[in-house]
Amino acid sequence: MSEIDFPTEIIDLPSKGLFYPEGHPLAGGTIEMKYMTAKEEEILTNQNYIQKGLVLDKLIQSLIVTDFNYKDLLIGDKNALLFAARVLAYGSDYSLKMIHPETGEEEVVTIDLSKVDVKPLHSVLEGSEGINNFEFILPHSKVTLNFKLLSHGDELAVREELRGLKKVKKDVGENLVRLEQMITAVNGETEKAKIRNFVRNQFLARDSREFRNYVKEISPDVDSRVDVEFADGFVREGLEVPLTVNFFWPDFNS
Repeated sequence: MSEIDFPTEIIDLPSKGLFYPEGHPLAGGTIEMKYMTAKEEEILTNQNYIQKGLVLDKLIQSLIVTDFNYKDLLIGDKNALLFAARVLAYGSDYSLKMIHPETGEEEVVTIDLSKVDVKPLHSVLEGSEGINNFEFILPHSKVTLNFKLLSHGDELAVREELRGLKKVKKDVGENLVRLEQMITAVNGETEKAKIRNFVRNQFLARDSREFRNYVKEISPDVDSRVDVEFADGFVREGLEVPLTVNFFWPDFNS
């Protein structure tokens, strides 16, 4: 418990803190976070934040007690904080509307968030303390890529790049821009222009799919897939829990 005047919890990070620089406040693999209050509920109803897509980040920033630059927070670690914040605030039951896959009827189902757990750290990441740089050889073109796990700051850079491209009417999708942000070298070449050219003009579709699947597989994160049971006993397996503003409102209203 913190010395401050509201209750807090220590949350384990999926990354175990391994990919933050030595001495970073998160390098120990945990973060201190306070319980939600009426102040945070006010953040969740802020229409300006909602419209700009900032509301969940504003919420988490308000809850974090550990002092560090929020831009450093790895995406998988941020996801873990979102789940922890929801369970600490309202408990593990999460109700939402879903369409029954067999009947086509809409009904309210309840997800047990206590079944959401941290992914085991992938073996390829072991021994990478303080290093956020990894290698992958594309299976078809045999090009060697170096890449990093994305942080909140990287995601902000992606959003900024997309806004700039929209202004000059360049049709470049979000997935391409995210790949450009993630990849740090192509066959040892680290120049941004050369990485951009590779991603937009030379990255084979089948290689791109293999690379994205590999990054998803090894990235520290929560395993947000759960089984959902409908009223008639039908079970939909492996549903990804949707992380939206509604995720933080436990009282379901039809």
